[in-house]
Amino acid sequence: MLKSWIFLGVAIVAEVVATSGLKASEGFTRLWPSLLVIAGYSVAFYFLSISLKDIPVGLAYAIWAGLGIVLVALIGWLIYGQTLDAASVIGMAMIIGGVAVINVFSKTAVH
Repeated sequence: MLKSWIFLGVAIVAEVVATSGLKASEGFTRLWPSLLVIAGYSVAFYFLSISLKDIPVGLAYAIWAGLGIVLVALIGWLIYGQTLDAASVIGMAMIIGGVAVINVFSKTAVH
């Protein structure tokens, strides 16, 4: 079971790397960032599919989407200088809180 959570973590990191690379690819006109995007999404979906052997799809997707949103927004802020206002920070905190609630209290979560 722990392996499935590790696989989900790998999938999330790969998806965040791929999504962050989309901006650098400039509409798939730059080779190396474009290859990073393709490789990242390939790794992400492969490891997501493996993690779904033990983790319910709804739970895995909630964690994938929630953490992906927050991490990509943070990368946009750190690397691309995109601004995060109070509303976006509060919204991301709510997303993290929602993922935590699902993991701690939901009966669909595998504990």
